Amino acid sequence: MLLFEDLLGIADPEVALPKIDPDARRRRLTALVNTASLARNTPVIYVIEDAHWIDEVSESMLADFLTVIPQTASLALITYRPEYAGKLSRVPGAQRVALAPLTDPETATLVTELLGSDPSVGELGQKIAERAAGNPFFAEEMVRELAERGVLRGKRGTYMSTADVAEVSMPATVQATIAARIDRLNPKAKQTLSAAAVIGAKFSRDLLEALGIDPVLEDLLGGELIDQIRFTRQPEYVFHHPLIRTVAYEAQLKSDRAELHRRLAAAIQARAPTTAEENAALIAEHLEAAGDLHVAHGWHMRAGGWAFTRDIAAAYLSWQRAADVADALPAADPARTVMRIAPRALLCANGYRVHASVAGRFEELRELCDEVGDKASLATGMMGLVAEHLLHARVREASRVASEQMALVESIGNPLLTMGLSLAAIEAKIYTLEPGAIGDVLRWSQNAIDVADGNPAFGWALAVALTERGTARWCVGSQGWRHDLDQAVALASKTDYPLAQALAVAIKYVCAISAGVLLADEAALREIDEAVQFAERSSDDYALALSRLTLGVALLQQDSPAERQRGLEALAQVRDMCLHGRMWLSELPGVEVWTAREKARTGDPDGALPLMRKAVQDLLDMGSLGHGIPCTGVLVETLLGRAEEGDVQEAQAAIDRLAAVPADEGLVSRDIWLLRLHALLAQARRDEAAYRGYRDRYRDMAKTLGYEGHIAWAEAMP
Repeated sequence: MLLFEDLLGIADPEVALPKIDPDARRRRLTALVNTASLARNTPVIYVIEDAHWIDEVSESMLADFLTVIPQTASLALITYRPEYAGKLSRVPGAQRVALAPLTDPETATLVTELLGSDPSVGELGQKIAERAAGNPFFAEEMVRELAERGVLRGKRGTYMSTADVAEVSMPATVQATIAARIDRLNPKAKQTLSAAAVIGAKFSRDLLEALGIDPVLEDLLGGELIDQIRFTRQPEYVFHHPLIRTVAYEAQLKSDRAELHRRLAAAIQARAPTTAEENAALIAEHLEAAGDLHVAHGWHMRAGGWAFTRDIAAAYLSWQRAADVADALPAADPARTVMRIAPRALLCANGYRVHASVAGRFEELRELCDEVGDKASLATGMMGLVAEHLLHARVREASRVASEQMALVESIGNPLLTMGLSLAAIEAKIYTLEPGAIGDVLRWSQNAIDVADGNPAFGWALAVALTERGTARWCVGSQGWRHDLDQAVALASKTDYPLAQALAVAIKYVCAISAGVLLADEAALREIDEAVQFAERSSDDYALALSRLTLGVALLQQDSPAERQRGLEALAQVRDMCLHGRMWLSELPGVEVWTAREKARTGDPDGALPLMRKAVQDLLDMGSLGHGIPCTGVLVETLLGRAEEGDVQEAQAAIDRLAAVPADEGLVSRDIWLLRLHALLAQARRDEAAYRGYRDRYRDMAKTLGYEGHIAWAEAMP
């Protein structure tokens, strides 16, 4: 409710708002409003006018609100110009109604309402109606303009004409009408309006004064050119109509306008020097409008850097604007190519996080980098290509690109670059566990750990690298894996980077719990809950999805039906995010297996097994052995638990298929699962000798490796 009151501008200024990233705030507000809409029993109409003027954030929020309209007794009416093609023009299931201009009788009725019925305005009304050509706003502005010119006297609805209609000139367009009204303002009021137009759709007196303007606002308010929207504390104003701002802005000399933008950028910096990074995007916009492209590019990049861990969508937009600025530079500018590369590398690296395609943009980046020999930027962009392959469940392709990327990084020989860019590549290798993958993970993660060297500035990278090294270590039975995982989560909890914390917790628990390495005990659930709460305050979809995935897998290991139901709900959210491009599709088969396992556990193995079969096959087909090992285990256990005709043979085939997948030598995380599954298979066949042999070897191996889950499972075997 605090967020909702802040959205409406009615929040108590004495109450501090919770620290929540912008996208997370939008997510929570959407959930609140949609829940309230679904609970409403009475019909309601929502009207959204002039959607063509809307900003991207408001557009996105309204589009989210509208998703529940078909489930309610509600009607949403959206008006916009034909050229608008935003989200609100593409609402699923909406009916489009094209509005023609007002008819002559309708226009005449409107003009009569505006002018009144005095005989002196009759012919003038006809002339206004003809010139308006069915545009009601044009008619309204012409009446205001004639009143300001003195042709009309009185007030709206009761005007009298003071001139012969034949002598009255009429503006040709609505823009010309507004321009004529602005021209008649006194110089100080006109100067005020011009400066306000440079500031933006919303402005305040103190910002006008910061530009050296002595504001004259009363004339603008009286002429309905601006409206006051805040009366307490610092008064704020908006333009009565966006077209008024457009005309006031474009009527200025370009040189005067550029100088105002330049002064405004300096004023914003001077007023709040400690928040320059926070205001970087606004400063960049004004410098760009002033024509200072090199400086504007730098501020756009600074804006992206500031927003990177706070609002990835805002960061992406800043990098896109930096790219546009660089593209606008003359071809002969010696800095143009370098300036074009910098934002494109970050756009490629992070495109998957805002659901933007990377592949096409990456080829453009490759051409630019080859032109100047920039290997570092190319390797940075390649990180996003790895993630995009994972997003679309192309695990083998992700591993191939990761190898290419790291070969490029290692050829550069920059330790900091190696640390920053290796983490995504390592993820791809952990998914595949193909021959050589564990060696790559251990080498690359160790390099990152050595470079970080305990430096708090690299805390997030060190946390992720430690979980990756720890995972590789338990995969091959090396010592130190438990310390790595514990240290990683402790470090991640101290960072302000939600994706890093989510990755550290997910790699520690999703992989280790499902593999039987760790138990989902109370301590684990506490750490996971902290990560979920942090992710829910963040703007990062992947942080949220990873933390929910971790929570879902952990809760499904609990004895309490209520806890397992919570786990199913968390996994259902992750599944939805995977299907809508907000989480790696490579995680979907694992989600399906754990969901199906609960289905079998509650008495429906017949319904669960088809889902498991498909998911396990998908994992092995895409090359995801990391998830394929425990998911094959779940499939075999479910088959042997049902024990219908053909189930034992199918279980044997699944075990053989898992054993035949090429992988690193010494992959004990697979070996221990194969021992367990062979023991269960022998038990199902009532081969007591084989069962005892596999069971005892399984127990010994679990204890030797210290795998908590396998120890508990082995002890439970009769």
